[in-house]
Amino acid sequence: MSDQLKKKTGNRLKTRKVRNILLKIIAAIAIAIVLFLSIVYITNVTSRNSEAKKIESYGQHVSVDGKNMNVLIQGEGKETIVLLPGYGTAAPALDFKLLIDQLSPFYKIVAVEPFGYGLSDETEKERTTANIVSEVHEVLQQLDIKRYMLMGHSIAGIYGIDYVNKYPDEVTAFVGIDSSVATQPSITDTPFPIKTFAFLRNTGLLRLMMNISESPYKGLAFDDQTVEKMKMISNKNMYNPTTLNEMDHIYSNFQGARDLTFPKDLPLLLFVQANNEDVEGWIPLHEGQIKDSVHGEVIPMDGSHYLHHTQFKKIAEDVRSFMNGVK
Repeated sequence: MSDQLKKKTGNRLKTRKVRNILLKIIAAIAIAIVLFLSIVYITNVTSRNSEAKKIESYGQHVSVDGKNMNVLIQGEGKETIVLLPGYGTAAPALDFKLLIDQLSPFYKIVAVEPFGYGLSDETEKERTTANIVSEVHEVLQQLDIKRYMLMGHSIAGIYGIDYVNKYPDEVTAFVGIDSSVATQPSITDTPFPIKTFAFLRNTGLLRLMMNISESPYKGLAFDDQTVEKMKMISNKNMYNPTTLNEMDHIYSNFQGARDLTFPKDLPLLLFVQANNEDVEGWIPLHEGQIKDSVHGEVIPMDGSHYLHHTQFKKIAEDVRSFMNGVK
């Protein structure tokens, strides 16, 4: 055999060895990934089943369209405040707890957990503003609640402006907690990665990500028991099919509210994040909502989007002061 042929043969053997090693490495990585995903999936299923037994009930169930919607009622005041959550708030009645405790000595507080949230059932009904508003109203009808202030966080500003126009004889005031505005420039028609969110939830990767992330309740005034409940309910509800359907309707729901305004004679109090760097003109957008109101006020506040987590005492005080002024 010539030296040239020997060299070619040697090169082929080396190439084959390298290829075999690479294939083994790729196979090992693939097996490791499959094993990792299997462990994450099994852990998620096991944990979800275990947590379902540990979650203690709170509030009461009200039947709407043949499904149960959970409602927490606290306080015995003559006036009623109905609380609506922002999008993705997994356990609304618990998330509002600090604010509810401040308001309930003076008002009857009704915290509604829409379908897909808290301890309420999920639903296959489309999460349009019309359906969500109709369901909340049906809950209040079932509870024989006829007159009330409507107080909402974030996207509840979109549902709320529709609500007060549909039921003007029932709503005595609207209070927004960093509530959304239909014309805010941050809302685009770019589709959300809904399939990706569903994949993260179904595989258990979402639970893993939430477990290794810093707790959103760290440093807040919630007690440990409430935080543990919210964590378990978040694992149960985050990106479930109902809330993903609501996410899919966010753009159309905002568009549907663009031509709506709050009734001029409806008392309107808006608590607004003072330094919102994500949405241009955040405070002027809210000032535009009250400009024609007979009783309207915008109160900027330091804090995150969840103002009721840190400013719950001030919010409660200002609500009482504002409503006394209206009277």
